Amino acid sequence: MQQADTGQAPDLDGSGLQIAIVQARFNNALTDALREACVKELRALGVAADAIELVTVPGALEIPIALDALAGSERHDALVAIGCIVRGETYHFELVANESGAGVSRVALDHQVPIANAILTVENEAQAWARAEDKGRDAARVAIEMARLLDDLS
Repeated sequence: MQQADTGQAPDLDGSGLQIAIVQARFNNALTDALREACVKELRALGVAADAIELVTVPGALEIPIALDALAGSERHDALVAIGCIVRGETYHFELVANESGAGVSRVALDHQVPIANAILTVENEAQAWARAEDKGRDAARVAIEMARLLDDLS
């Protein structure tokens, strides 16, 4: 029986990879910070500047349809979803958080393309700012690691 070696460090070599980012413009100061951290990390890990495509959409609910179109193009090795949903006083927070998350997962499974989900779901803006830079960097690492893993598995 063969087993994946989970003891090795992940392959974070981004050279030669094509990555697309879908960024929600709602809460744009926060999503800009997430995107900037993500792009900086992608570049640091070897992804060429011209191999990073950016698509913006109005909000988190629109992220999955843009991801679906990008995944269907088969031009990218991995995708990144960037958004920020801050809890308000109504049920809308739960709806947007649940539906955007489910949509991102559905696209990844339907197209067998890795998607790093960096859609923050937070109680307030302070929590979002505290997480933005780390989550952006993490999304870059996840996208590269999963692109390399899926390539190895196929």
